Amino acid sequence: MRAHIVLHAARGRSNARIARETGLHLDTVRTWRRRFAEQGMPGLADRQRPGRPPSFTALQSAQIKALACQLPAETGTPLSRCSCPELAREAMERGIAPAASASTVRRWLAQDALKPWQHRSWIFIHDPDFGPSAARVLDLYARNWQGEPLRVDEYVISADEKTSIQARCRCHPTLPPGRARAMRVNHTYGRGGALAYLAAYDVHHARVLGRTEPRTGIDPFMNLVAQVMHQEPYASAKRVFWIVDNGSSHRGQKAADRLTSVFPNAVMVHTPVHAS
Repeated sequence: MRAHIVLHAARGRSNARIARETGLHLDTVRTWRRRFAEQGMPGLADRQRPGRPPSFTALQSAQIKALACQLPAETGTPLSRCSCPELAREAMERGIAPAASASTVRRWLAQDALKPWQHRSWIFIHDPDFGPSAARVLDLYARNWQGEPLRVDEYVISADEKTSIQARCRCHPTLPPGRARAMRVNHTYGRGGALAYLAAYDVHHARVLGRTEPRTGIDPFMNLVAQVMHQEPYASAKRVFWIVDNGSSHRGQKAADRLTSVFPNAVMVHTPVHAS
């Protein structure tokens, strides 16, 4: 851009016109024309700026970025993920950058959008029938079954279980805030044992029906099914599709037959999520 200013000036254009055509401020155009007139081409170069020289080299920055891209286990660190303070400490121990702080490491990583403290998990699919199984579930969510649209009196229920929920209550009641006093919450609590929560979600009507049980198993799951199937509109529905995973409470064809034998209008559909 500085050379462009000089070229424009060589064509006899005014400072105002150069500023307008280049989008620069008028004072900027004046400055660079004056420096070229006084010093020639060397005047267009940057002057040496005041301040201390850089504390770290580009090589040190690259080495720490490379360190951030390694798994902690490869460096002998017993961690699943590395934070900036941990990377700075590792860099000091290796002699890469003895004086690098966590904020310096964070700034270097931000330049290349590196975030070693984050992770993304995935699961490999081992079920050879994953595609057809997933297609059945997705079709039900789209209100289709075996190529036919579901009727108005057909419902889709997605059921699951949450185990080991601790039942706890505080030993003293919470006191509300008052004048010049914050709300007071007692830290200690008493344990009431562990419960399992079983829930059935009506996919197309956004309705949740749930219950707690002392433990999971076939009988607790069938209790949930009975709770749902004994009330309307499911009791008189033409069909109610139950989408479940392959947990021990409802695994395989035996569980599907057991469900249908108790509730003839219920159809069990297994997801391939937990299938191996």
